[in-house]
Amino acid sequence: MPIVRDPETAARNTYDLVVVGGGVYGAMIALEATLRDCSVLLLEKEDFGGATSYNSLRIIHGGLRDLKTLDLQRYWTFGRERRWFLDHFPHLVERLPVLVPLYQRGLMRTEIFRLAFWVDRLLLPRRDREGDGDRHIPYGQVLSSAEVRRRFPAVDEEGLAGGALWYDACIPDSQRLVMEVLRSACQMGATVLNYMPATDLLTDQGRVVGVQARDVQRGASYEFQADKVVNAAGPWSPEVARNFDREPTAFCEYLSAWNVLFDREAPAECAVGARPPSSGSPYYFLHPWKGRLLVGTGHATRERRDMSPRPTPDEIDTFLKNLNRAVPALDLSHEEILHVYAGLLPTKREGSTTLAKTDRWIDHAEHGGTKGLFSVQGTKFTAARSTAERGMAQIFPDRAVSAENKDTFQQDRVEHTHRRGVFDYGWIPGPDESSWQEELARIIEEESVVHLDDLILRRTSLGDNPFRALQLAPKLCDLFHWTEQRCRKEVRRVEKHYPRSPTSLSSIDERA
Repeated sequence: MPIVRDPETAARNTYDLVVVGGGVYGAMIALEATLRDCSVLLLEKEDFGGATSYNSLRIIHGGLRDLKTLDLQRYWTFGRERRWFLDHFPHLVERLPVLVPLYQRGLMRTEIFRLAFWVDRLLLPRRDREGDGDRHIPYGQVLSSAEVRRRFPAVDEEGLAGGALWYDACIPDSQRLVMEVLRSACQMGATVLNYMPATDLLTDQGRVVGVQARDVQRGASYEFQADKVVNAAGPWSPEVARNFDREPTAFCEYLSAWNVLFDREAPAECAVGARPPSSGSPYYFLHPWKGRLLVGTGHATRERRDMSPRPTPDEIDTFLKNLNRAVPALDLSHEEILHVYAGLLPTKREGSTTLAKTDRWIDHAEHGGTKGLFSVQGTKFTAARSTAERGMAQIFPDRAVSAENKDTFQQDRVEHTHRRGVFDYGWIPGPDESSWQEELARIIEEESVVHLDDLILRRTSLGDNPFRALQLAPKLCDLFHWTEQRCRKEVRRVEKHYPRSPTSLSSIDERA
């Protein structure tokens, strides 16, 4: 189903629910609401999936790590969600082996992982493990030191006692998954509008009756009528809550979280967990993302919510030092950094660099606020759907997901298994190739592409490789039929996304 950006038509309708925020949480809420036969409007102030959702480590956690804290509810939830993603988006979600070298320090011991894997066999329902082919989740196992060295030659061998191997899942092109969720929601009847910030809450006698929003592209304002509003604006949720009603004290503060892409081949075919030997050091995961090395996650506090999530030079220095202490053989340098993916996530407590573990639904009426207004504060990409499901069950308790709607959604997923807009990391179009341009033209027409960076970063994988993105940017402007002045402005938007790239606009023009 095409995503049509038509605010005038959208304003003529009345909705059961308006969702403010077009990241993965907002997209999943829209989907879950439409599965319950709710009429839904989603409003995003910029582009879909453009903030923290875009900057994740692209891993779907299976819950094993929650066994060490005996958080069984989260363990079962993540195991179920890993299965859901693998089953419904098999063309975008892959099984991911995870290897953690063990040095018999603290809880990272061979005997403890043998126990954890035994408990995992007992507790995880078979339905959440079994799948066809490479969608099946094997049991975890403890490996010998020799096997760890074979799988991960760069491992620090001093004190190595073995390794733990288990399976999570990953979404190499998470931006495409967000778009596919939105397309499915539209197939079920939702309306989604990007570049449409909600500016005010419309109320009548203390109850929600809709929202006012402004079309950034045309400067026009619209009123959208709805009985209920969900604030799913991610790190902007407290601000939206404050502008609409009041800011509940239940909101967590936010911290900066970032993942770093290095111009280095991945040192292993599996993801690898490693930490420096000193007590309390952060844990890093080396993700073999499209053959490149993507490492995360670094965390840092921020004094104000409006501060940039991008790490400072000192924070990057510390990140590199810790990473090289964890895996000395890598010897990574600043010069190898291709891109830094940074976002804001809820922290466990103010001033802490520990992430919050629990998603929060807030009913503003329970805090003395407006009836029909709800806010959600999410923590992980993995939890987005389950959190949306739980929230919709509470907000619309009389509307269950019908078997017919579930079948319609599953059939829609079966019919849309083409990896639309996905290109290999090293792919560069040849002079005689044209099919890729035809595919991009369809994406522009069907997925509400307003700016060039929407297409490069959030509709396709062209932006994964910074040098390719910058090289192709001027050529891609031809697909939009813009003026030369508009093209230059749009190319500069793309350049701004890659501040670390040495490629300048003038050098791109010379090669174009």
